[in-house]
Amino acid sequence: MDIRLPEHVRQIRETVARFVDREMPRSAAADWDARNHFPRDVFARLAQLGVMGLTVPQEYGGHGRDILATMVVIEELSRRSLAVSVPYIMSACYAGMNLVDCGSEAQKRALLPRVVDGSLIFAYGWTEPDVGADLASVKTRARRDGDWIEITGAKRFCSGADIADYIYALVRTGDEAARYKNLSIVLIPPDAPGVSISRIESLGMKGAATTDVVFEQVRVPLENVMGGEAGWDNGWSMIVGSGLDVEKLEVAAIATGVARAALEDAWSYVHERRQFGRAIGEYQSIQHKLANMKTQLHAARLMLYHAANLADARESAGVETSMAKLFATEMAKTVVLECQTIFGAYGYVKSLDVERYVRDALLLPIIGGSSAVQRNNIFKWSSQPAAAL
Repeated sequence: MDIRLPEHVRQIRETVARFVDREMPRSAAADWDARNHFPRDVFARLAQLGVMGLTVPQEYGGHGRDILATMVVIEELSRRSLAVSVPYIMSACYAGMNLVDCGSEAQKRALLPRVVDGSLIFAYGWTEPDVGADLASVKTRARRDGDWIEITGAKRFCSGADIADYIYALVRTGDEAARYKNLSIVLIPPDAPGVSISRIESLGMKGAATTDVVFEQVRVPLENVMGGEAGWDNGWSMIVGSGLDVEKLEVAAIATGVARAALEDAWSYVHERRQFGRAIGEYQSIQHKLANMKTQLHAARLMLYHAANLADARESAGVETSMAKLFATEMAKTVVLECQTIFGAYGYVKSLDVERYVRDALLLPIIGGSSAVQRNNIFKWSSQPAAAL
C-alpha cells in the first residue's frame, strides 16, 4: 500500500503552508481566539487559492472530488487556527459535499459556484437540547404550507450559525414514531424572521462560535428543502451516507494539525529552555517524550490519509474512518497535554499558543461522533474481525 502524497497534494500543502505563514500569523490567531472572531477577510483570500473547490465537480467550477487534498488543507490551517479551518470545513465540506451528494440540480447550479468562490458557508443544525448522537429523535418540526415550509423548534451546539449563510437543519416532518422515515433537511437563513441565535461560551474552537438557535414559526420556500421535492421525508439517507465518513476525517485532520503545532512548539522549546546548566532537550526523558509523540502523530496521519484515499475511491470506509477519528483525536489530546507538561508553568499561561492547543484538543474526541460512538461503530461494523486481521 503506497500512502505517499501525490505531487499535486504536496503542492497544495506547500501553498497552504505559505498562506498560513503569510496571512495567519501567530499574533492574529491569538487575537481571533481571544475575541471568538471569524476573520472573513482572511477566509476570502484563502478562497482565492482555489482550495474551496476541492469537493466540487468541474462542471460547477471546482476541481473535482479530492478528499485527501481537502484533509491536507484542513490539517495545515488547523496547525495555526481553528477560526479559519472550521469555516473552511463549513464551506468546502458541509456546503460543498452535501450539495453534491444530496442537492437538487437547481440547488447545485445555484449554490456550488458560491462554495468555490468562498461565499457560501453551512452550519450544521442537527443536535438539540435533548438530542445528541440519536439524531432520529429530533423534535424540531417542519410543516408544509403550500409552497412554503414553517419550522418551529431549537438546535443546540450549532457551531458557526452566526457566520453561516444557511443552517443545514435536520427537522421532523411527520409522526415521531416513524423516526427515520419522516425527517428532512431544510436550508434556513440565519437572518430569516423568527430565527434567534445566542452564543454558548465554550472552552475552545473559537471563531466559529458555538450557538443555540431557536426557530419560531420560521418560513422558508419549499425550494429550500435539500434535494428539492424528492428530499421531503428523505433526510435520514442524506446524513448517513459517505458525508458522515468524511465528517469523521475532517475532525481527524483538525486533530492532526493541532497536535503537530503543539509538537513543533515543544520541539523548539526544549532546545531553548535551560535548567541545571543545559537545555532540557538534552535530558533523555524529554527526548523519549518527543519521540513517542512524533510516532503517535505519524501513525495518526497515516490512518487519516489511508481512510481519505478510501473515501476518494468511494469505497466502504466506515470502520477505517471511525478508527482514524478515534485514534487521531485521542492522540491529539494526549500529545497536546504532554506538550503542555514540557512547557511547565509556561504551558498554562495564555501568552503561549500551547494553552489554546489544549482547549481545542479537549473538544475533538467529542465532536463528529464521540470516541465512545466510534468504538461502538468499529466493533459493530467489523463483522469478521479474524478475516480483517
